[in-house]
Amino acid sequence: MAIVISTINLKGGVGKTTTTVGLAEMLTSEFGKKVLLVDLDPQTNATTMLIGEHKWKELNDEEYTLARLFKDALEPENSRFNLEKSLQRNVSNITVVENLDLIPSSIDLINIQDDLAKMPAGQFYANNPVEILKKAIRPIMDNYDYILIDCPPNMGIITLNGLRIADGYIIPTIPDVLSTYGIPQIIQRVNAFSNDIGKEIKVLGIVIAKYRDNSNLHRNTLARLKREVDAPLFNAVFKENNQMANAADYTVSYSTYRRKWGYGDQYNAFYRLAKEIQERFV
Repeated sequence: MAIVISTINLKGGVGKTTTTVGLAEMLTSEFGKKVLLVDLDPQTNATTMLIGEHKWKELNDEEYTLARLFKDALEPENSRFNLEKSLQRNVSNITVVENLDLIPSSIDLINIQDDLAKMPAGQFYANNPVEILKKAIRPIMDNYDYILIDCPPNMGIITLNGLRIADGYIIPTIPDVLSTYGIPQIIQRVNAFSNDIGKEIKVLGIVIAKYRDNSNLHRNTLARLKREVDAPLFNAVFKENNQMANAADYTVSYSTYRRKWGYGDQYNAFYRLAKEIQERFV
């Protein structure tokens, strides 16, 4: 059975998606793992980073995305989610990445989420709205070593679907006041949900992204996060640089992981993060 990890932060723009995609490509290219990335974020950034906007638009037009899955829950008489056609195999614009698959997102998820909360549970809670993703991907979960889930920047029904199957979660954040403010709330909410479903969901740790050495605020916030006990802090620290932004461009092809994500500190940070995550499940 795969190890399932969700990526969460209540604030956008904190490096959540780039951390998820970079980690997925690191686990496959450098550690030889088979990885599935599930893009639950309606911004679809992880999807377009891995297959490009043109391919995403084709899939979205044909309704081969997670939006169709959640629509089926609302319209069971019109059910037509196709896992086989929605599952995109061997994605990424890095040549050496061969074992990374994707289930793409859609901007249509924005409109669907509110309706999901009103969905009738059905007899014996058979239509539990937080079980939708679990039921859909259960047939393929054994095919992977890791499943990474990029969650929306909220704690709504769609995010809870990602947490429902998660063994643990990571919280990427910029080390500033606004980006870290919601971390205790995330942990409290996940703990409450974990208790509700009777399944442990580990807080694996906080990932520092877009770190600036010359910022007193960043240095002080990093020091504070190390002292606090809300969640452990990963040793991997991602510094702010242009390479991370450039990596979001699918139209450029890369021969190696280093060429896409950067040499030196950047590569080492992703390698360290992937290694730390694997060690936490030993």
